Amino acid sequence: MYQSPARSLCSALSNFCCAPSSAASSSLLRRSPVQVKRALSPPALLASASSRCGCSAAGPGAASPHAVYSMGNSTSRLYSALAKTLSSAAVSKHQEYLEHPDSEILDPIDPKDLLEECQVVLQKRPARLQRDFVNLKTNVSKSHQPIRVMQWNILAQALGEGKDNFVQCPVEALRWEERKCLILEEILAYQPDILCLQEVDHYFDTFQPLLSRLGYQCTFFPKPWSPCLDVERNNGPDGCALFFLKDRFTLISSDNIRLTAMKLKTNQVAIAQILKCNETGKLFCIAVTHLKARNGWERFRSAQGADLLQKLGSITQDAEIPLIVCGDFNAEPTEEVYKEFSDSSLNLNSAYKLLSADGLSEPPYTTWKIRPTGECRHTLDYIWYSQHALQVSAALNLLTEEQIGPNRLPSLNYPSDHLSLVCDFSFNDDPDRLL
Repeated sequence: MYQSPARSLCSALSNFCCAPSSAASSSLLRRSPVQVKRALSPPALLASASSRCGCSAAGPGAASPHAVYSMGNSTSRLYSALAKTLSSAAVSKHQEYLEHPDSEILDPIDPKDLLEECQVVLQKRPARLQRDFVNLKTNVSKSHQPIRVMQWNILAQALGEGKDNFVQCPVEALRWEERKCLILEEILAYQPDILCLQEVDHYFDTFQPLLSRLGYQCTFFPKPWSPCLDVERNNGPDGCALFFLKDRFTLISSDNIRLTAMKLKTNQVAIAQILKCNETGKLFCIAVTHLKARNGWERFRSAQGADLLQKLGSITQDAEIPLIVCGDFNAEPTEEVYKEFSDSSLNLNSAYKLLSADGLSEPPYTTWKIRPTGECRHTLDYIWYSQHALQVSAALNLLTEEQIGPNRLPSLNYPSDHLSLVCDFSFNDDPDRLL
């Protein structure tokens, strides 16, 4: 397997992934910003760390370990070492890649150190694009700390390098060694309490081992027939992943959902979890999904959406439990599936409409890319919430056309073709009054 040039991230992540010890404390996420060190770690540290890295990053509950393959020339020494601990048997059994509560306790990571390591790797890239939060409510309840939710299709590495044909994207922008650092940097910058991701094909070797040590409980549900498996030297199937901070929430129940359409099981999935807010004692449901892509599949998406709404209605006892649904719906607001969610008996609203002047219009885009067929600019990603029980106190604004640039996404300073969405939620003091 190709050995990448020495990077200090490898030494840091090797330490983060290999030494068993106490449970991670999510209070680390609340540290203040730090000055970025722009010098690489000593080569001796890298050599020492890589020689120590011999543990499996496979998440608890996985029925069997899986093979880790490099994509292009981007595999770091950390992942080369991890690959030696994993067998190839489970690639053909990817439907068994399910997650249960962490069975292995590892040392916590200081997010400050992880951020520094990422920024060292990215030192030759343009600066991260800056976005600001927009305050949406002036009368937000002060009875509890807001719940920050992040929704993001991070772009599967196998699809980015092997299938998606981003014709204006520099090849070096898709190298996993650096792209993973851009993804982690974005997550660390916004410090979500709950993180909902789609197109995750590096769960076991990147996101689960790292985020669990930042204090998150981690869940992954792969697509049954992931298109990533069609790409040579893939890293296994992609799927949805859900992460929440264990010091803020307690898991009450978890459902992995394979969506149906016209009574047939499909290749799309969802995860739905009921959490208890430790501060207030209140229950709520968080769900993540990724519906079928491409034009011509509108009725199929509509059927998948209807199936998901029916299942979420059952899980939330017909909205007795407040609900937040994050996802890449692959559907513009004009599609039937969008109307199904808008008109649902679960009383859902789309959070990002609140950024518009009238509070009724979705953003002009959440994804913007250039493919061989031309420019693709669409609104496909949403955060839905129970508007009778929850209120949005702030939302992260979108990148401007000028920030995105003429070559669109992904790029050297943004790792995905989809923009992340981030909202702060609070419980309404009197939810029944708003039904």
